Amino acid sequence: MSGATIVLMWEARAVEGRGGELLEWARARSAELSREPARSELLRAQQDRVLVMTWWPEASYGDDLPELPEPDAALITRAVHRWRFEAVG
Repeated sequence: MSGATIVLMWEARAVEGRGGELLEWARARSAELSREPARSELLRAQQDRVLVMTWWPEASYGDDLPELPEPDAALITRAVHRWRFEAVG
């Protein structure tokens, strides 16, 4: 699948009441990626969840693409969920 746009999705759930802190943590880590994605989105949801999506054109599923790390375990309720998707037009 070379030459596709791969979308990385990163989702974490903060400890109750710390969603704003997790959101700011994700914003700061997104700015520190080793390369800038073609597009990125930072979203939040109920239950103090934070979602980061980044778009990487001309990539494939197996490529080594910059991703956000795991936050400190004291900030989240479970391990981060990560998915890779191929954008379709």
